Parts: sequence; structure tokens; C-alpha cells
Amino acid sequence: MKLSRIEIITSLSKFNELKAALSKVGVTGMTVMQVLGCGVQKGTPEHAREEYEEMELRPKQLITIITTEDLTKKIIEIVKQELYTGHIGDGKIFVSEISNVIRVRTGEEGLEALQR
Repeated sequence: MKLSRIEIITSLSKFNELKAALSKVGVTGMTVMQVLGCGVQKGTPEHAREEYEEMELRPKQLITIITTEDLTKKIIEIVKQELYTGHIGDGKIFVSEISNVIRVRTGEEGLEALQR
């Protein structure tokens, strides 16, 4: 079975709702990091009219989920639903293939390494 890595970058305010929604569809694990960053708007507020030359790094969260390929589309739809406000800063979703996962403690690999 193929595995996918979903990386979500979003603002801090929507995390609890997103975590609850992902738990309901069977996401059993995730890694969350506090990061600084900006996108194409260079971190400027939505109401700012002038364009800035220098980037302004804003606090964000980077959420990483490793899951089966069949659950990936469902997770993406939930993330889009939960994070959407229609304003700058809703976030980005990156999806990539994972060639293998190894549980260090037991040596299990692939899907077995992700399950209980």
C-alpha cells in the first residue's frame, strides 16, 4: 500500500478545529511545529496597500501527517474545509510520496510501522 506525506502550513488560530476534524476521520498521528514564514504576499497584512520589498515572517504551524494513499484525498478535503476563510494566510498543503516508514523500536516497516 502506498503512503503519502501531507504537510500543512497555516496560521495558529485554526489548529484545534482542524485537529478535531482529522481525529474524526481516523488520523492517528501528526507532528506539529511552530515555524515562521510567509508566502507570495511577503507576510504583509491583507489590508496593506503598499508593496514591501522586505519579507515579514509571520508565526505559522507546520503540521505533518503520514497516511495511506486512500485516506489522503479525504484528509485534504477536510483541511481545505477547516482552514478556508477566503483571506490571505489560509495556508498551503503539500503532498508527497513516502517510499518507506520504519518503526525504530520494532523494526516494522511500511503500513505496519504506522499502525498500532
